[in-house]
Amino acid sequence: MRVAVIGGGWAGMAAAVALAQGGSQVTVLEAARTLGGRARRVPVTGADGAELSLDNGQHILIGAYTHTLGLMRTVGIDVPSALLRTPLALSYADQTGLQLPDLPPPWDALVGVARARGWRWTDKLALLRACAGWQIRGFQCDAHWSVAQLCHGLTPRLLQEFIEPLCVSALNTPAHEASAQVFLRVLRDSLFSGRGGSNLLLPRMDLGALFPEAAARWLATQGATVHTGQRVQQLQHTHTGATEGWLVDGVPFDAVVLATHSTESARLVRAALPSMPQAAQAPMTQWADTAQALRFTAIGTVYALAPHAADTTGMGHTLAQPMLALRPTPQEPAQFVFDRSHLGGPPGLLAFVVSASEQDRATLEQQVLQQAQRQLGLSGLIPLQTVVEKRATFACTPALQRPAVALLPSLCAAGDYTEGPYPATLEGATMSGLQAAQHLLCGQQATAAAPSN
Repeated sequence: MRVAVIGGGWAGMAAAVALAQGGSQVTVLEAARTLGGRARRVPVTGADGAELSLDNGQHILIGAYTHTLGLMRTVGIDVPSALLRTPLALSYADQTGLQLPDLPPPWDALVGVARARGWRWTDKLALLRACAGWQIRGFQCDAHWSVAQLCHGLTPRLLQEFIEPLCVSALNTPAHEASAQVFLRVLRDSLFSGRGGSNLLLPRMDLGALFPEAAARWLATQGATVHTGQRVQQLQHTHTGATEGWLVDGVPFDAVVLATHSTESARLVRAALPSMPQAAQAPMTQWADTAQALRFTAIGTVYALAPHAADTTGMGHTLAQPMLALRPTPQEPAQFVFDRSHLGGPPGLLAFVVSASEQDRATLEQQVLQQAQRQLGLSGLIPLQTVVEKRATFACTPALQRPAVALLPSLCAAGDYTEGPYPATLEGATMSGLQAAQHLLCGQQATAAAPSN
């Protein structure tokens, strides 16, 4: 089966790897010059003139991302070396907050909550009582509830220092707008999926090297081809007798995976409508409408250099931990800061993350530098690069209708926005790619097994 995978982000590369494993002849077509999509390498010139490999956004993984971690191993990534594994922690610079110990669930949560610094016993008991209730109800709730509705009754400290940062980091949507059901699914799979499921996995290499570029090298060994800088302009359905196929910019393929962002995939589907069977045109139009109706939220990442890194551990680290939570306000918007020197980066390199960002780049940078001085005592930071990914994630709102992965027997979509249990995460992207590949491979097997006349 000759398959065109349109898009070389994490979803597209996941689909390509799975299709190649299934024996398909795969061609990946990526419009950008760099693989990775919204989780990619960004080269930056440092203050000393040396080139640094940063990312278009500071991403983290968690131990429960079994599909993503499995794909990394498949394409030759040494996961323990590539990712720094630490227990889940929402710790602040004043040493308050939650940090889970390395214990199997539910003991990690019980002990972590009991030891949480700066929390009163009323806070701790309220959180344990809420978690027990969610577990008893099978982590299910009204599909129309927001996270704020789900957590109504929790103390203000819990809402501000646990629920809100966890929600905005996982769903990139404020708690009063975010889907409670998706939030519960994330909690279930991370905190209650087994030992290590809630661990934070912090990349020690840039996001391109972490999976998509390694996947491209692996695909080359399987006879697949990966093209960058090639934007697909036209998609056309073909039908000869009992055999259907596709022309991608005039090149014939048996099947297609649309692994671009939702708006671009909708454009390609609409372009192909005149060539599709009459019966398929209405559902394909509805799919495109659903994809285009998604609302997106931005993530901003401010990279800055501390000119005189405070060496607290003898290793040139500015912060005592690789990641700290911050207390955001409208004027101080960052929720987290990462000390990249803990992750193999140069001394003094910090990454401030602003989820659900609404500021322009210049304002965001100025506000974050002021926040660093007030909340971390870091003055004189040198701004290095500020990246605002305007379409970083879809807004994960209650009862959101998301487009299906399977469109036709020979046409699939892959992307974190497609129908699935997770918000816009790397795991959601890779899962959608694997699901798209499985759909096409199963369809091929069914066709091969069908009796001929």
